[in-house]
Amino acid sequence: MTQTMRALVKSEAAPGIWMEEVPVPEPGTNEVLVRLEKTAICGTDVHIHQWDDWAKRTIKPGLIIGHEFVGRIEALGRGVSGYKVGDRVSAEGHIVCGHCRNCRAGRQHLCPNTVGIGVNRNGGFAEYVVVPASNLWPIPDEIPSELAAFFDPFGNAAHCALQHDLVGEDVLITGAGPIGIIAAGICRHVGARHVVITDVNDYRLGLAKDMGASRIVNVTRESIGDVVEELDIEGFDIGLEMSGNSSAFNDLLHNMYHGGKVALLGLLPEGTGCDWDQVIFKGLELHGIYGRRMYETWYKMTQMVLSGFPLERALTHHISIDDFEHGFELMSAGNCGKVVCDWTGDIERRSA
Repeated sequence: MTQTMRALVKSEAAPGIWMEEVPVPEPGTNEVLVRLEKTAICGTDVHIHQWDDWAKRTIKPGLIIGHEFVGRIEALGRGVSGYKVGDRVSAEGHIVCGHCRNCRAGRQHLCPNTVGIGVNRNGGFAEYVVVPASNLWPIPDEIPSELAAFFDPFGNAAHCALQHDLVGEDVLITGAGPIGIIAAGICRHVGARHVVITDVNDYRLGLAKDMGASRIVNVTRESIGDVVEELDIEGFDIGLEMSGNSSAFNDLLHNMYHGGKVALLGLLPEGTGCDWDQVIFKGLELHGIYGRRMYETWYKMTQMVLSGFPLERALTHHISIDDFEHGFELMSAGNCGKVVCDWTGDIERRSA
């Protein structure tokens, strides 16, 4: 008899997500079966839940969503070495081809043939998930599972923030979503001087301040230009665009110092204009960021947590998987940092 499991499935081409009973997957050659402990809700999952234009173009109904997770190896496929049943692991959510020019040059994060877990193939909002062994990242005992569950977006923040040397620099971050919040902490952790972050959400700006931002700016009430004067600087050395908002992006450009460096992670709307005078006459460097460096970013963020980085401040809700709809509501409204769902029943036991 085929074993079944619970999973969050995008069953229909419509808003919503549904808990269903589906077959437990089997690991193939060079793959492992992971029994999930925790799964975090990503902004990508929210887009899929809402069934927006991106989701309609990208997602095939019947998909098990989710790419931020941690669990223990349940079974090894043929050819897997270096791991054993019971190992606690997270996983890189981008599966690369291994044979393109970038993969062969050690730039796997730039593979044009990338397949996304929970986007292009079944993901980790389930009791079990199958992933290539090469994508696993072992989790040290000292790191709690509820934090390891969102190493994937932690990696986005680390890849973006660490793109440029931050020591002693003045940093502007546009967008205080969970990744922007974590990025503010990273900038502070590695030695930036001023870390300024903007948004319109006071709750998330408060989380960013707690994480390490030296100045928070609600752009509905004050301007970045006023903060530049307040700090007595000529502009920002480093810009991290996390908002995906056209106005915020151009505001960032206008407040950069000459020769400044900008890392772009937020997905800007189609047709977004850019004040090219700001880029050209200031000699700005713009660098697009996607995913994480495989696997140097994973190494750096693991060591940051082990050396005291307060990642736990980004986690605001740790809930049972049975309350997943509440988690999606929180994420959609922006009334949270990271939301982690538990598959083990540990939440119920602790609250009983």
